[in-house]
Amino acid sequence: MKLINKYINKITESVASRITQIIDNKVMSSLENLQKSLGRIETRQLVNTESDLINDYEFKVFSQWGEDGIIQYLINKIPIKNKIFVEFGVENYKESNTRFLLQNNNWSGLVIDGSEQNIKQIKSEDIYWRYNLKAEHSFITRDNINEIILNSGIKGDIGILSIDIDGNDYWVWESINVVSPAIVICEYNSLFGSSDKIVIPYKENFERNKEHYSMLYFGASISAFNFLAEKKGYSLVGSNLAGNNLFFVRNDLVNNLKVLTPQEAYQKSMFRESRNTSGELTFANFNERYELIKDIDVINLDANKLVKISDIYVEMD
Repeated sequence: MKLINKYINKITESVASRITQIIDNKVMSSLENLQKSLGRIETRQLVNTESDLINDYEFKVFSQWGEDGIIQYLINKIPIKNKIFVEFGVENYKESNTRFLLQNNNWSGLVIDGSEQNIKQIKSEDIYWRYNLKAEHSFITRDNINEIILNSGIKGDIGILSIDIDGNDYWVWESINVVSPAIVICEYNSLFGSSDKIVIPYKENFERNKEHYSMLYFGASISAFNFLAEKKGYSLVGSNLAGNNLFFVRNDLVNNLKVLTPQEAYQKSMFRESRNTSGELTFANFNERYELIKDIDVINLDANKLVKISDIYVEMD
């Protein structure tokens, strides 16, 4: 009798688990549909906004902050020939810059992440068969990025390139030459200030959580990215209000968009993502975050030498 009861309990637990999974999946699907519907309403409302500042068009559907709204605004202002995107550093793609673009505007594209598990998850979900999406597992370096993109069948003119790898973003964008995106979105480090052209030294196996426990040492300053963008033929049209993503438009497509200097576009980041040595959030403010990393080396591109973060000008609160 005990064996029968044990067997029945196992079956009951299995059925209950499956039912819970089905319910959870349906709830998540319904929530995602609601998010998309609200995003479409927000998109339609953009035509009623009269501003030349991209921040006035921000809204969030699947992006981390207000990038979804900025992207919708820009793609409706710019004549984009090929509605293709490349985004890397997407994790499981639940929060990303191109997911709403994929689903709302029916674009196609490539997403890349360094976690094999994240890519498996993306490929297991409905979004992977419903849309023309490719997902590749790779740890991106400046030496392999062009090959990864080409192997996916993408080259030449594309709509959007979105870079967020929490580290070598500057060096990877510098290396990319197989695509010519209309719009480039890249993450910058607000703690490096708005004036100096600052970038971390290139390290092929850079991992943000291993370089400094605070997870605040990564990337490049807004002026460094603007310097690179100008060399590549792009103009800075703004930063999101959160102070972590920049938007550049190819010069031949800028038209009537307002072009900003790094100082005009710069947003001091208010989000408090710093960690202690145990990996716990410390909720440090801007000044406290700066203090945590001020003695680390970075490259000053103008001087072409290593300097301490404390040697660069950063406006404090």
